[in-house]
Amino acid sequence: MNTNAPVFSKNDNLKFFRTLNKKVNDYFKENNIDKTGNWKLHLKTVVMFTIFLTPYFFFLTMQMPFWTYLLLNIVIGIGMAGVGMNVMHDGNHGAYSNKSWVNKIMGGSIYILAGNVYNWQVQHNVLHHTYTNILGHDEDLEAGKILRFTKEAKWHKHHKFQQYYSIFLYGLLTFNWAITTDFLQMKRYLKRNLSYGEFKKPIVRWTTLVITKIIYFSIWLVIPMVLGITWWKVLLGFLVMHYTAGVILSVVFQLAHVVTETENPIPNEQGEIENTWAIHQLYTTANFAPKNWLVNYYTGGLNHQIEHHIFPNISHIHYNKIAEFVKETAKECNLPYYEFKTTRAAILSHFSHLRDLGKQPQLS
Repeated sequence: MNTNAPVFSKNDNLKFFRTLNKKVNDYFKENNIDKTGNWKLHLKTVVMFTIFLTPYFFFLTMQMPFWTYLLLNIVIGIGMAGVGMNVMHDGNHGAYSNKSWVNKIMGGSIYILAGNVYNWQVQHNVLHHTYTNILGHDEDLEAGKILRFTKEAKWHKHHKFQQYYSIFLYGLLTFNWAITTDFLQMKRYLKRNLSYGEFKKPIVRWTTLVITKIIYFSIWLVIPMVLGITWWKVLLGFLVMHYTAGVILSVVFQLAHVVTETENPIPNEQGEIENTWAIHQLYTTANFAPKNWLVNYYTGGLNHQIEHHIFPNISHIHYNKIAEFVKETAKECNLPYYEFKTTRAAILSHFSHLRDLGKQPQLS
């Protein structure tokens, strides 16, 4: 990971963001609407937590066939991803509520989703949102030697097959959070003195990490075993839950940034990016299935990634309306607005992109 941060151009001759920001602010002001969540988000929070936790209490208190137990863990995984995209995500962006303590509680739901608030905010809010799709700065593009997400990443022979095996690796996302990723990230981020908001002492960060991990594994592994579920069933259910959530969360991210249409800008020799930060988001981000009610609802508006990246502190429940302003302003400024009409089209673009990136460079 490169520690020399690139600098975005400040030359906005098109006045894209200034124009867009005024339209968005005027909309909220004229309609007397808060930019944070409302009753729709509160109701959705109940729905997502119900999907997430109800199956857990069912298999703790009821005898059931093995196949039913596995099915319930799949449902938990679906709920786990749903809570992450709808509740935790808005909370950690300060967009769930205009009350900071409510945002902290909702953002803290990541602790029962296998993650850590500090790590997530640094990786997502700081690195990903600031340096979107810039290799060496956006850690969401980092996949070691296993996957190749950009033309600048080193090519290996096994990448020829990445369009086939990638989906199996995507399911390990949240499982890795729980086991190794959080510890490695915290060590790396604290060494670089990275933070989002208040910088707390490393001992506080490490203590929080250890305590929350103990609570997490107690909830999902220890309690089920203590209550009589066979250890191997508990472990298998744990894997099924994480694999389900991991596939969902990974694919949603990939459809927004790792597709044929989006770009991976490279800083020049002076470390400068050609475009302003807001325009950079248009070139590096794509939307998908904007008219699909179920996709909109379940993904927490993350199918509207363009709007989310430009206005990360506005709740996702407003993205449908904001998208009208973004698309209109992009057109006025002759800027791109990448959008797949369906989820299927976005998925095809992603795996086509993986196939192209998997080809030996000199043969591409």
